[in-house]
Amino acid sequence: MDAMSREEPVRTITVIVNGKAYVRDVADRKNLADFLRQDLQLTGTHVGCEHGVCGACTVLVDGVSARGCLMLAVQADGCSVETVESLAGETPGPSGLGPLQQAFRDRHALQCGFCTPGILMSLTELLRDDPSPDEEAVRIVLSGHLCRCTGYQNIVAAALQAASKAPGAR
Repeated sequence: MDAMSREEPVRTITVIVNGKAYVRDVADRKNLADFLRQDLQLTGTHVGCEHGVCGACTVLVDGVSARGCLMLAVQADGCSVETVESLAGETPGPSGLGPLQQAFRDRHALQCGFCTPGILMSLTELLRDDPSPDEEAVRIVLSGHLCRCTGYQNIVAAALQAASKAPGAR
């Protein structure tokens, strides 16, 4: 038997994704981003560099941002995961978009859109922890994301707009 014909070990995991519970058999070495995209058909999480550098695969695991390409799906067993698909469910406005998504739309911060899901998840964490961040705090969070479109100014403006409309904003 050669290495390619061996079956990969599989484990059963229980995970809550965007408020919905899933029980799935998953290969031990499958990363969380691939699990979300392939097994749960939640394709909003993008995989860019596959080295945790670009941030496109950022999701929230138990409320804390994590790189989906660096975390194994089996490590999420028993955890709550939030993906970009969860954001529209957060007090959607008339457009059906969440406040942060609407701010991105208003400020033309989407650009090509590839890195946007990861950026939205990191900014969601920031705005939960600090409902009124200053520009420096937003830029620090964005420093963990590489956008090849290189237009961070509109992203910063969108984050500050969303913060200004959040409950408890200063």
